[in-house]
Amino acid sequence: MEVTRIRVLRGPNLWSRHTAIEAVVRCAPEERAIRAGAPLELRLRELLHEVAPVRPVGDEEVVPLARWLERLTLALQARAGCRVSFARTSVAPEAGVYQIVVEYTEEKVGRRALELAEQLLAAVAAGRHFDTEAAVAELRAIDEDVRLGPSTGSIVNAALARGIPYRRLTEGSLVQFGWGAKQRRIWAAEVDSTGAVAESIAQDKDLTKRLLAAAGVPVPRGRPVADLEDGWRVALELGLPVVVKPQDGNQGKGVTVNITDREHYEAAFRAAAEIGDVMVEQFLPGHDFRLLVVGERLVAAARRDPPYVIGDGVHTVRELVDIVNADPRRGDGHATPLTRIRLDDIALARLKLQGLAADAVPANGQRVVLRNNANLSTGGTATDVTDDVHPEVAARAVAAARMVGLEICGVDVVCESVGVPLEQQRGGVVEVNAAPGLRMHLAPSFGKPRLVGEAIIERLYPPGQDGRIPVVAVTGTNGKTTVTRLIAHLFAAAGLKVGMTNTDGVWVDGHQIDSGDCSGPKSARNVLLHPDTQAAVLETARGGMLREGLAFDRCQVAVVTNVGAGDHLGLNYITTVEDLAVLKRVIVQNVAPTGFAVLNAADPITLAMASHCPGAVILFAVDGHLPALVAHRAQGRRSVFVEGEDIVAVEGSARARVPLREVPLTRGGTISFQVENALAAVAAAWGCGLSFDAVRSGLASFVNDAHNAPGRFNVMDYRGATVIADYGHNPDAMQALVAAVNAMPGRRRSVVISAAGDRRDEDIVAQTRILGAAFDSVILYQDAAQRGRADGEVIALLREGLKGAPRTREVEELRGEFVAIDRALAALQPGDLCLVLVDQVDEALAHLAARIAEGGTARG
Repeated sequence: MEVTRIRVLRGPNLWSRHTAIEAVVRCAPEERAIRAGAPLELRLRELLHEVAPVRPVGDEEVVPLARWLERLTLALQARAGCRVSFARTSVAPEAGVYQIVVEYTEEKVGRRALELAEQLLAAVAAGRHFDTEAAVAELRAIDEDVRLGPSTGSIVNAALARGIPYRRLTEGSLVQFGWGAKQRRIWAAEVDSTGAVAESIAQDKDLTKRLLAAAGVPVPRGRPVADLEDGWRVALELGLPVVVKPQDGNQGKGVTVNITDREHYEAAFRAAAEIGDVMVEQFLPGHDFRLLVVGERLVAAARRDPPYVIGDGVHTVRELVDIVNADPRRGDGHATPLTRIRLDDIALARLKLQGLAADAVPANGQRVVLRNNANLSTGGTATDVTDDVHPEVAARAVAAARMVGLEICGVDVVCESVGVPLEQQRGGVVEVNAAPGLRMHLAPSFGKPRLVGEAIIERLYPPGQDGRIPVVAVTGTNGKTTVTRLIAHLFAAAGLKVGMTNTDGVWVDGHQIDSGDCSGPKSARNVLLHPDTQAAVLETARGGMLREGLAFDRCQVAVVTNVGAGDHLGLNYITTVEDLAVLKRVIVQNVAPTGFAVLNAADPITLAMASHCPGAVILFAVDGHLPALVAHRAQGRRSVFVEGEDIVAVEGSARARVPLREVPLTRGGTISFQVENALAAVAAAWGCGLSFDAVRSGLASFVNDAHNAPGRFNVMDYRGATVIADYGHNPDAMQALVAAVNAMPGRRRSVVISAAGDRRDEDIVAQTRILGAAFDSVILYQDAAQRGRADGEVIALLREGLKGAPRTREVEELRGEFVAIDRALAALQPGDLCLVLVDQVDEALAHLAARIAEGGTARG
């Protein structure tokens, strides 16, 4: 068995809405039918059960080894703690080849799980041992390393529950919510509106104390110290016990409290000095509380207790710590609810104060404290006390957060009880923390969890907001680039800053930020990432959907212009028009429930996608009398069609009209495929809620020239002849172009054409067979990139299509696109018409523009 290709599907895709690993697997003949009950099958079934209790490999009499690879890849991830459930295996057209798709929650885990499953199968087939426990442990370690921690994860989960899209910007905790102009970002529990000044203040504990005192918030006395001796003098001035901590620290690192003698002080000073400058301050008696402030309200509070063990009269302190650390809730980092207890110098010093050592056996029931600071990151535990907080204590916490300037703030309070005002019990605020950990509130050791992630998301997006902008996805065989450009133009006419991707590049607010074919998910993600984007119009090509899936979780409008033959059929196991339709309807399947699919009612294959749309459907067609469109309209649903000389949009009894003479793209309605493109764009704009006045204005101002829509039926004058440049490249496009030029005057008609080598033979032949019935003269040129074809092979196929052509009388074969264009222009006489099917769009249009400047004019 050989895995020949691996793809990572990072968004909704051909197979599902899940992120998934897709692999193409080639099996040897003996691996294509593993019989039930065979020794290999029994061992594989046993292994599958050992790895994880997931759904077994079917009840078929025989299954391919590729199916076992799929099941084991899923099972290994499930055993490692990943929430995965989707997997499938499909038979490819090629004998012995299979496509397997397995869901993943973290890309690195999914990739490694596939590799380990492949190794496991190889070991079983060879009769070798495979350590499944080690494999699962490796996957679990990778998952813990790359997945979101509990704090960030809680915020992301709260966003998902609200329907707010998110995207991880790094492998760490930097996350973007929302799209474009409505985006917000967090770094763990710190939001993008938190200023660097506020964060710097929070890190400087002495400055923080002075500011809080100025605001009337109780704080302990103390100051930064110059060295060990200076610190001891401060401790004596304040009176023992004292607290020693770094002036700039976090997560309780280097903090020691309740210091009562010189030896303990020196150990504490050394621990703090490893972090930075040292502070010595007054020790406040009582418990350690963390109050979480979001915005201007207290949302959670917890009492934090220092790490401890309870003696049993049998085990040493070290053994008791190992027993406590065996709790699966405890880990080494922040990925688990609790952190393992450390027996370091600070813990040993604390033991000494209790008359104990690490290898001492404490009495049965004796409580042995291993630290005085109660941070969870040093092994402490938390008890929820949110409902016990006195309003005055909550007010002091909010005042502390506001004084420092933190949107989200962890306020550390030491007092006997949070149920009594601080001033009445000698309590005080000892620290404020930017980016506070949320673990103690999400999964307290005791008490009920608090919905702190929801509170943070509500601060970012008040109720009713979801961070989304209008997103329109456009796909189809022909017309999608023109439709994309026209929809973007309609949004801009309505006053929005538009992000657009298509096969010519990427634009944001009219400025091009990338070039080339940008119809894939990477470019779409860049548009959704751009802070100026108020609406996104994304050409969504089949290649990107196959390669990576969609760049968005759902769209407001999905437009499918048509689905025809000749569009890369035979590539990537898309062999029929029906296969292609299943792929292109992915955007329809991922329309928002409140959104619309815009479908061509004149194309039965496209029309059939209507039943797959979670939202509503807008049908469009030139012929308003099509049965499907009439039935749709009779049900009061939205339809866009041509009635007389007008584009008409109908919903129930409501109608809106735009005269075709006001739509330059259609040349007064004479170019039928451009009329279809205009109808699709009108429907999409309607689905996004644009006013019809804005739509009408936008249609009137869209000029289909080489600048605005390069290679999309650009019409030019050249010395009294009409020249049309178009990027049509399949038989359906040829049919539409022939219909369009037949509606235009032309004494002698010529065409310049080549073809891409990655099309099927029959599709290349069909193009010139169609053109041979409409043009007097044909110039064939060899494309710049043959895409795997031998020299002259494409020209020969094109020539074959011209055999027996009813109209064509002249056929010429040339090398080079520009040579062919020049030959065609040189032969033109006033009144002639020439269609140039360009390959290198920008270069060919620039070449034509230069020739036009010499002796003609361009017109839209």
